[in-house]
Formats: sequence, structure tokens, C-alpha cells
Amino acid sequence: MTDQAHGTESEIPGKPTSASRTTLSHIMTHNDTNLLGTVHGGVIMKLVDDAAGAVAGRHSGGPAVTASMDEMAFLEPVRVGDLVHVKAQVNWTGRTSMEVGVRVLAERWNESTPPQQVGSAYLVFAAVDADGKPRAVPPVEPETDRDRRRYQEAQIRRQHRLARRRAIKELRAKSAPEED
Repeated sequence: MTDQAHGTESEIPGKPTSASRTTLSHIMTHNDTNLLGTVHGGVIMKLVDDAAGAVAGRHSGGPAVTASMDEMAFLEPVRVGDLVHVKAQVNWTGRTSMEVGVRVLAERWNESTPPQQVGSAYLVFAAVDADGKPRAVPPVEPETDRDRRRYQEAQIRRQHRLARRRAIKELRAKSAPEED
């Protein structure tokens, strides 16, 4: 099987996007709120990381750690009593890392309306062995047109991450040493 990300032969059989897709649901309480009475962004971010970590571990077949969060968008406030659903799936895989896309939806406790998207995020996870060293992950096999689009978008985000990292490294190499 060919690893799409690197054009090399992979010894690990691929997994379809549906194999590790998951949803985590949680009812928001007063303990989750900030001074404005809405749910803390950090509470939502933890749910996002939990769901994404479960997906990364399921896809990779073992431990995976959060390497980065590319983006976290908060679209609408979440309130006490809302039932929050965090849906996650692997969008892209490299040799030892994977991008997980997450959508956050909320059902208002006092309304009979469909869940509303209240947030989204993209996280990168690295699969690790028992010693914390990187280990290979199965290639992801997009199943639908939407999955293929997500895969291509994830490749663009990866290129941007790598370019930003290179640019920062070059800038730091040119500047005088100082405390960061």
C-alpha cells in the first residue's frame, strides 16, 4: 500500500475515516461557566482535545499525544444546560502524525431545534510508543468526497505549519540571541 503523504510503501494497512470517527457528548453545568455566564472556552477546548485524542488513539492503535492545535474557532456561546456534542475524525495522516478535525455542536436545553455548530478545531497528534518515541500510524483512507476534501485541506494546513516553522527558525537564526 502506498502512503499518500510520502509516496512510499507503508507496511501498515490503511484505515477508512469511519473506523475511528467518534462523538463525545456532555451537558454543561454551572461549574463550566465564566463570569459572563457562558461556558469557558477552555472547557470546550478540553472536550475537543479529549474527543480528538480518542480518535487519534483509535486510528493509530495506541497512545497518541497532542502535538499542536492549528485553529480553534468559537462561533456561538455555549450556556449552562446545553448538551454539547464534539464530533471528531482523522482528516490526514503522515508517517507518525495525524490531523484530527473536530466540530462542536450544541443543543439548547430549552429549545426543540436541531444542534447548532458552535465551534471547530484542527489538532495534530503524534503516535507514541511506551517510551514516548514516535511510531508509525496507518494511512487514512478517505471514503467520501467530503473526506477527500478534508484530506486535501489538511495537507494545505500542514504545508502552512511547516512553512511558518521554517520562517520562524530562519528569523531567529538571523536575530541576536536574547531571551524569548
